[in-house]
Amino acid sequence: MIKKYFVYLIFFNLFFLKEVFAAESAGMPQLNPEFWISQIFWLTLTFGILYIVLSKLILPKISANLELRRSQIQENIEAADKQRKESETKLKEYEEIILKSKLNAKKIFKETREKALKDINLKKDSLDDQINEEIKKAEAEINALKKNAPEKINKIAIEASSEILKNLIGTEINNSSISAMVNDLSKRNGSKYYDN
Repeated sequence: MIKKYFVYLIFFNLFFLKEVFAAESAGMPQLNPEFWISQIFWLTLTFGILYIVLSKLILPKISANLELRRSQIQENIEAADKQRKESETKLKEYEEIILKSKLNAKKIFKETREKALKDINLKKDSLDDQINEEIKKAEAEINALKKNAPEKINKIAIEASSEILKNLIGTEINNSSISAMVNDLSKRNGSKYYDN
């Protein structure tokens, strides 16, 4: 490597020889040919030391540092790829959990709805039965009232007629005669009201 630099140095010196001789006449000592050997020596020594320092001390540290960074970057890439795969796996698991939860929620909603509808239908049937029983009781009471109504009406009519006649005539009249007249009238006219 040093020989290579030395050859380049000589080549450039010969190439610029014309300019060198022109500079020598102007009085530039570094271009004076009698100082060239010492300059080449110091140039070779300086660049040789620089080369040794660079190749043995600085460049190995730089290359080790670059290798370390390259390995760290590679490890980071591998870790990122691993985390990406884990994230994708977790995302799939979460999506499955969400899907199962939705299906479970739909199932629970459907079961709850069916149960509520059953309860409503049972309560409706129970209420219908109670209403039907109440209607039957009311019809029975109405029929009983219809059957007992003529007797009560006759009794009320007898009492009212007796009071009215007592107030009109001023004397009490026998209830049996009033009762016979009311019964006769109710048999004639009352059947058309109570048979319905």
